[in-house]
Parts: sequence; structure tokens; C-alpha cells
Amino acid sequence: MEDILRITAIVEVFLRISEPIRQRQGLPTMADRDSTIDLPSLLSDGASEWTLDPSTSSVEFHVKHFWGVMTVHGHFDAITGDGKVDSDGTVSGDIRIASDSVNTKNKQRDKHLRSDDFFDVAAHPTITISASGLTPFDGSELRGSITLSAAGHQQTVATVVQVAAASAEGVTLRAEATVDRTAFDMTWSPLKMTAPEARTVVTARFVRN
Repeated sequence: MEDILRITAIVEVFLRISEPIRQRQGLPTMADRDSTIDLPSLLSDGASEWTLDPSTSSVEFHVKHFWGVMTVHGHFDAITGDGKVDSDGTVSGDIRIASDSVNTKNKQRDKHLRSDDFFDVAAHPTITISASGLTPFDGSELRGSITLSAAGHQQTVATVVQVAAASAEGVTLRAEATVDRTAFDMTWSPLKMTAPEARTVVTARFVRN
């Protein structure tokens, strides 16, 4: 019995130490353990409005460069958003990204990405990910229409939204998609050194208003 209590205490300490990391990653924390609910129950709770928590959300992209020898990893430092659950349980929302907040940890490359070769931030300061008519599937997914608007162009994105964690107070969503940047007129690639596809990963934690 003493050994069990000792192990339990060690686990509790580990969970408390890892709490900030889990919160940043949008994973359930100790505060969420007793309030976790399933997705259908959450959506059947009636109409509600939600706000994106930027501190536990992220928008990342990964692009093969130098003919696949290396991968450029980037993210955006400034994101906002909101979501809504309608009375019929369908979900909609927007994530708004400040295009000039692009960050690949290389100042020269980031300056180029802000130019009209890529995001053209002077003319198009906001990138928007819009979702509409999302409905639950298989208990842990949301499926529906996802649209990406960037650099003056708009494309429907094929992806499945995974529900990583859900409680009455907050929900963490994850989605991954391969985006053809040339569809947004981002065609710069001397000698075809840069792949046209960008793997995009979004982690979005929404909290109930």
C-alpha cells in the first residue's frame, strides 16, 4: 500500500511539473481532468461562442528546400480567432493570422516571405482560415468546409479537424493539410529548388466566452 501511495505521489509531482508544457501544447491539464467531456455532448449543449487562446495555439508550416535536402520550418507569431456552435450543433469559426508575423528564425528569409513573391503583407496583411458547417464524426473529429485565404487568393483545403481535448471550458483542435503555395501565386523557386507544397499544421485552443 505504501508503494502505491509513493508511486501516486510521484505521478502527481510529474503532472504538476509538466503542466505548463501540456498547456502550451493544448493537451489536457490537471485542471481539465474532472471536466473532460465527449464531443457530441459538448456540441449538444446549445448555442455557444468561443475565443481562440493564442498562448496555447499555433500555425506552423514546413517546406522542402534545396531540392529536398533541407526543410524550412516556420510559424506565425500573431494569431487571433473565434468560433461558434449553433443550436443544431454545427461548428463555424475563423483563425486570423497577421501575415507580417511570419517567423522562420532567419531575418533575411522572413523579409523575403513578406514581399510580393510570397505573402505580400503590404497588400494583404491578414491570412484567414475559415471553417463552416463542421459536424462531428466518429466522436473525435469535425468534418466540413475549410477555406484558406492568403495573398489575395482563396482555396478550399482538404483536411480533417481532430479534437485533441474537450471540456466544458475549452476545446483543442488540430488539423494538418498539404497546401500548394502556387495556388496563391507564390511561385518563386529558382531552378525549382523549393517544393511547391507546404505542410501546414494548426493547433487551436478555443475557450468558452
